[in-house]
Amino acid sequence: MSKDYRVYLNDILECIKKIEKYTKNMGESNFLENDLVKDGVIRNLEIIGEASKNLPEFIKIENNEIEWKKICGLRDILIHAYSEMDIKRVWEVVKEKIPTLKNKIKKIIKE
Repeated sequence: MSKDYRVYLNDILECIKKIEKYTKNMGESNFLENDLVKDGVIRNLEIIGEASKNLPEFIKIENNEIEWKKICGLRDILIHAYSEMDIKRVWEVVKEKIPTLKNKIKKIIKE
């Protein structure tokens, strides 16, 4: 039997909470200088991407406002082409995309 898809949604939400905790009150320059925080954020983005890949297709279709392909694509870049990743782009994702994703994932979990 496969995992209940809600496990993946909860994994995504937990990773988002960790990213928020790691970057709380942190500006871009502090983020760029802190290898430990960067590593933690990147690892959690990888998990978010992997969990997203494991979600059933109907969840992705019903919630097509979420950029699932971009989330999974970021995971692939972070894992397979990490040397090509622009760390400033990671910061942009943290500040611009993660808060919206958090709200959308919470909404899906409540449904």
